Amino acid sequence: MSRSFQINSLIPAYTARENVLLAVQAARGHNFYFFTPVANQTDLLAQADDFLQRVGLAGHADDLVSELAYGQQRLIEVAMAMASHPRLLLLDEPMAGLGPTESERMIELLDRLRGDYGMLLVEHDMDAVFALADRISVLVYGQILLCDTPANVRHDPRVREAYLGDEEILS
Repeated sequence: MSRSFQINSLIPAYTARENVLLAVQAARGHNFYFFTPVANQTDLLAQADDFLQRVGLAGHADDLVSELAYGQQRLIEVAMAMASHPRLLLLDEPMAGLGPTESERMIELLDRLRGDYGMLLVEHDMDAVFALADRISVLVYGQILLCDTPANVRHDPRVREAYLGDEEILS
């Protein structure tokens, strides 16, 4: 199991590759040999590059994270989560702070990854939720209102009332 957070946790002064490389090293239990330059660890570098390629950032491997767009930084977070080869990805608000184009790119990536990983998303972007989810749990005031398929959630009157602002439900 691996996770990404709502707020990026990257090292801005490092390149995209270096950030992912740290996750690869940690996942392998690498003990960071003090006198062995990581540049000599070609298998680790190849894995980091593979994860960057999988999220569509191979062409930005040598770019400093601080110079990348926010959406690209979010993709690096996903690559880092993948580095431990989990069976389950826990993604907290992967669309947070993304514009429409970046959100679509993230949705496409997560859709491609569905066959490789189980995923649990905490997400408020309903377009993303309905595009990606097999099951949706709807929370109202911290309580589960409904857990069902996207089609059933979309048409449930209780969900519609709760999220369209019916005064009786919300008060």
